Amino acid sequence: MAFETTITDGIAHLVLCKPPVNAFNSEEWAGIAAEIRSLGEQSSVRVIVVSAEGKGFCAGVDIKELGAEPAKIVTVNKGNFDTFEAIHRNSKPVVLAIHGFVLGGGIGMAGAADILVASECATFGVPEVDRGAMGGGAHLQRLFPVQKVRHMYFTGEFIDAAEAFRLGAIEKVVPRAELVPTALAIAKSIAAKSPRMISLAKEALNAIEDGNLEEKYRREQGLTLEAYMHADSQEARDAFNEKRDADFND
Repeated sequence: MAFETTITDGIAHLVLCKPPVNAFNSEEWAGIAAEIRSLGEQSSVRVIVVSAEGKGFCAGVDIKELGAEPAKIVTVNKGNFDTFEAIHRNSKPVVLAIHGFVLGGGIGMAGAADILVASECATFGVPEVDRGAMGGGAHLQRLFPVQKVRHMYFTGEFIDAAEAFRLGAIEKVVPRAELVPTALAIAKSIAAKSPRMISLAKEALNAIEDGNLEEKYRREQGLTLEAYMHADSQEARDAFNEKRDADFND
């Protein structure tokens, strides 16, 4: 199972658990999306917390699956879209407790969430260009300023939790051992309030955002599909899977 869920005192805690790096295939992304949607529909749930086990929060998609079956990009894209939408459009607030690397689909989840708490070891990156794909920009831009997003996107360089906090994306940066307790404490504070008022508040905040996050991401996904039709995309994925430098000279 790619995740485990418990519900206690109105707080649903979903833990990503696919070692070592929480990189999910198309079926697993679909399962995560369905679980988050289901939690949002349960009256016993007032707040959703998502955390992870392993070396990092989420490394995104299973590149090996796509390397073996490039056509899987369609179902992977759907799983990603559905997961991020399930978080962003959920009627319940979603708090993420993130540690280690936050990549690809991890960026999408973080950018779709309501509140982020990070451990001191957390790092954020979008290596999509180096993997022969697009995606992540819409959600990354919900976290960081436009020019920072472009620098990260074009260079593939990472930023750490301290910089993410400085840029306003992170509510708190804490030691790893305090990460989940801190996220649960925030969730407990929210869960004590009127569920109806919190639901209306999230609907209102989503409504006043600049643009439609899902439409922006859908556009990116179209360009990912276009990228996958290019030989450079296959070379990028092959190089990653074979642990070698990519050659774009042919």
